[in-house]
Amino acid sequence: MSQFAESCSRSRVVTAVLLATTVTIAACNPERPLVTASIPLDYTERHPIRLVEAEHSVQFLIGSGRGDLTADQRAQVASMASIWKRQSTGRLYIDVPKGSPNERASAYAAREVKSLLQASGVPASAIAHKVYPAPVDTFGPVRIAFARIEAEAGPCGAWPEDLGVSVFPSTDPMPAYWDNRQYWNFGCATQRNLAAQIVNPEDLVQPRASTQTYAPRRQTVMEKYRKGENPSGTYATKDASITDVGQ
Repeated sequence: MSQFAESCSRSRVVTAVLLATTVTIAACNPERPLVTASIPLDYTERHPIRLVEAEHSVQFLIGSGRGDLTADQRAQVASMASIWKRQSTGRLYIDVPKGSPNERASAYAAREVKSLLQASGVPASAIAHKVYPAPVDTFGPVRIAFARIEAEAGPCGAWPEDLGVSVFPSTDPMPAYWDNRQYWNFGCATQRNLAAQIVNPEDLVQPRASTQTYAPRRQTVMEKYRKGENPSGTYATKDASITDVGQ
């Protein structure tokens, strides 16, 4: 066999071995889809806003020599009654301390709380009393509480993966730093703050019904539109400068 033929034979063998090795490696390591920062995971799926039943409460400190509520405390009771009528999912409880220096004064204040709640529209059958043990040397507050539907998210602060390359075994089969994905805690604070700002959790489920329009104003606008006039209102203004604001 000539030297040229022997060289060609060796080249064919090397090529065949490399081809077989490449096919074997490809079969053991299937190609993963490329994930970049332009295709992030949705943080609302990692940290969803949940609707849960939670307790809403307010506390009043009553002095041992006083058995009535202050003006601010009466306003808080009226506010709790209004919230209970709109959002409550159960009974309203009045918790009174037992064994504290203000035990007797708190019992008198609780009677006033109940009367204010009933005057605000809470039926007597929906109000319940409870007694809780309090330290003998500490004033125990009178507490009003009821359950309602609230929105919540979190808890935040979980870091199951390092932001950079870690030498420890990963809890994720595809660590985040390989695919340039968002870190786990990303977006949690935003979701938690949004949940805290929601007054009516039902707004997350369905939109509110439209309120009725103001018929007199609508009639005025339609009449001006029919006549070809400007339908906007006319407001009298007075010439003023920014320096007049503080005067």
